Formats: sequence, structure tokens, C-alpha cells
Amino acid sequence: MDKNRLSTRETEIARAYADGQSYKGIADALGLAPSTVRTHLSAIYKKLEISSKLELFKVLDGVPTLSQQETDQAAIISELALNLEESLSREKALAEVLGIISRSEGRIDEVIEALLGYALELCDAEFGLLLTYNRDAGFAARFMKGIPQAFQDWWEARGSYKPSPQTAIGRLEDSLDVVNIPDVRAEPVFRNNDPLRHATASLGGARSFTAIPMLAGKRLIGAFTIYRQQLRPFDERTVQLARCFADQSAIAIENARLVSALRSKNN
Repeated sequence: MDKNRLSTRETEIARAYADGQSYKGIADALGLAPSTVRTHLSAIYKKLEISSKLELFKVLDGVPTLSQQETDQAAIISELALNLEESLSREKALAEVLGIISRSEGRIDEVIEALLGYALELCDAEFGLLLTYNRDAGFAARFMKGIPQAFQDWWEARGSYKPSPQTAIGRLEDSLDVVNIPDVRAEPVFRNNDPLRHATASLGGARSFTAIPMLAGKRLIGAFTIYRQQLRPFDERTVQLARCFADQSAIAIENARLVSALRSKNN
């Protein structure tokens, strides 16, 4: 299939993706949203009538590939191919995270840094927080990734914070369940100038985010939150992926606590 059917922008994206770059890496380099990169890739697969990254690489290098007989069939196959490649990326990332946890020996910073990085990339999110929880003191932003400086300063100035029950974190604390916010500015808690929601929207520039409880058994130990700065709600598949990262974060934190306790006992 002729690669000249692609536009200049599509060619840039196709080459970067074939060379192994992620959606987020391509998006950052070209000033796009990761979801826009995926839309372009879907169009590229359909135009070239291909069904894998390997075929894309071959087409860009001028190697002939087998074309599909029907346009509709090509469209279905290209969508399935992208979904499969995304699933393989998630599986690979989670396997790498498990490896990091197993080798960490209680070094929690290394683990959480990796977890937040993978979560932002695979969930097409701009920034994320890992909040630790204390029943009396509330939530503290222990780990941050990609967060705007003004929002980071807001959390650091407070140390620990007890949110109102109307906020996402407050609802999570009460329900011990995922809270998915399609639009942070659409809820009454924003219009009522709640401090946390105002900081999230105005200082963080967030529009959509999801908050996932981190549990040790039935005990809340924190929350894992990821944010998009565009009005682009997280779908159920992405929420489940974020939940997986939250679960791994909880395991890492509990492992670090046990390792620390064991070291203290042996000293």
C-alpha cells in the first residue's frame, strides 16, 4: 500500500509509532493530545489497510504488504489491531511494575515513580498524585508526577488535608470506592468554591479526573488520582487500568512498611 496516501502529520505520527514511541511520547513531541494521536493512527491503519505495527514499519520502508479486500473489513481489523497493541502495552507495563516491586526491597520512591509514570502514559493523563491517608490528619500528597507547579505548591503548603464530603476525595473516603469526575467544573462543589476543587480546576487546570482508593484489606491507606486537562472523561476500561495501578501502589506501600518494621526489629 502506498505510504504517500498519508498526510504530512500522519506520516510524522506513523514513523514515530513504528519506531516504538508511545502515544504520550508522540503527543508531547507534536503538541497533541494522546487521544488525537490514537485517532490519527486509526486513520493511518485504515488508509494503509494494515493490521499491525510491523506492517506499518514495512510500508514506511517501502516493503509491499498484503492489502485487505474490503474497506469495512480493513477498518475493523485496524481497530482490533490497535486495541491489541494497546493491551500488549498495558500487559508489558504491568509486568515491568511487578518486577520493580519485587526488586525494590522496600524502596518505595522508586516504585511509586514508576507506577505514576506508567499510569499517566497508559491512561492518557497529564498528571497524577498518590495521596497517603491518616484518619485524623486526612490526605497528604506524598508523590506527584507531571503536576502543575501552582497545584503542587497548594498541596505542599497544607501538608495534610481533610477534604469536604462533597469533593471526590471526600466521597472516596466515605465509600471506599472509585470516584470518576467527568467535569470538575460542572459539579456544585466547584461553584461553591470548595478549596480543594477550586485548586484542582484553577491551579491544576484539571477538567476530568478519577480517584481510586488504595486499600490494605478494608483499611484505607491512600488514594491514587489521575487528571486530564481537557474535558475528556475516563471510560470504564481506563478506570479499571488505573485501579490496577492503585492496587499495585497499595501493595508497594504495605511492602515498604513491612520491610521497615522488619529492619527496625532486627536492629
